[in-house]
Amino acid sequence: MGGKVFYYTTAAGENPFNNFLDSLSERQQRKILRILTNIGTYGLTSAIPHIKKLTGTPLWEIRVLGQDNIRVFYAALVKDSILVLHGFSKKSQKTPSKEVEIAANRLKDWLDT
Repeated sequence: MGGKVFYYTTAAGENPFNNFLDSLSERQQRKILRILTNIGTYGLTSAIPHIKKLTGTPLWEIRVLGQDNIRVFYAALVKDSILVLHGFSKKSQKTPSKEVEIAANRLKDWLDT
């Protein structure tokens, strides 16, 4: 059973995650989109090796490993539905709190609308 993948958009109708995707190479885009498509088709369980809960937040991350080391933050909504909030290329061992804050603010904005 599949899920639904929603993307955060600003009040002005902009999709910041799409802008992030556009900044990546085709190969990197394919990796991320393959995981998101699998979630949409087969549900969140299809992404288990790639997902991890961010402790102390309502956020989850999709981890694209290897030389790319890309992270995509999302929030689980209802039964196998996710809201993609933010993506970034991870350059250090620890996830920068600034990146978590961006995703958390977007989630708050989405919930307040």
